[in-house]
Amino acid sequence: MIAMANIIQIHHLEKHFGQLEVLKNIEFHVEQGEVITIIGSSGSGKSTLLRCINLLETPDGGEILFHGQDIMKQGTDINAHRTHVGMVFQNFNLFNNKNVLDNCIIGQMKVLKRSHQEAEAKAMYYLEKVGMKEFAKAGSVQLSGGQKQRVAIARALCMEPEVLLFDEPTSALDPEMVGGILDVMKQLAKEGLTMIVVTHEMAFAKEVSSRVIFMDQGVIAEEGTPEDIFEHPKQERTKEFLHRYRTAG
Repeated sequence: MIAMANIIQIHHLEKHFGQLEVLKNIEFHVEQGEVITIIGSSGSGKSTLLRCINLLETPDGGEILFHGQDIMKQGTDINAHRTHVGMVFQNFNLFNNKNVLDNCIIGQMKVLKRSHQEAEAKAMYYLEKVGMKEFAKAGSVQLSGGQKQRVAIARALCMEPEVLLFDEPTSALDPEMVGGILDVMKQLAKEGLTMIVVTHEMAFAKEVSSRVIFMDQGVIAEEGTPEDIFEHPKQERTKEFLHRYRTAG
């Protein structure tokens, strides 16, 4: 069996907001083609961890290595890093004054220096992939939440990142919209896209993950395969968290 390459390695990562220690001594790695889901209660540090990986937050200590290079060192081209490590947000973050197609084109032209023609061809390809091609000329404010999130995913894919981070991509959606977004993500996982997903969708985490990370109070409390975490959790906190989800469902 061929060993997969580590794309991201995180060592002793720390993050504080004032006196509050949000991430404590975080250690994990991401291999090419993996889908890693991060679960845990609100406030456990999940979203902050994603934002550190994408340098939307500046960590206070430790290392984040991308292909062996420490991205926390001075001189890192943050925009270039974000083309390799894209992000999909829970609130979509679309440009409300632009239509769907322009939302998908602007980053490609600005950051990747693609021509308008090439950027438009890529945009249409990825909009079709997420089922939004016929909405290309629609204003983004006219879309439903689920449609906005599909466009946000297409926009991230247009940059052709090596890793795509999803920060609770379904939490702002009406329940009937959730399944469609999860289907898009399942398809991306099947196609081998490396993904790190912060989610409250336990069925998705169980079905799609290569590995599941359970975070609690700023630390990785437990990590393993979906079977390890969902069927045979070792830590009491993991058991409590999953029990709460099962009874709530």
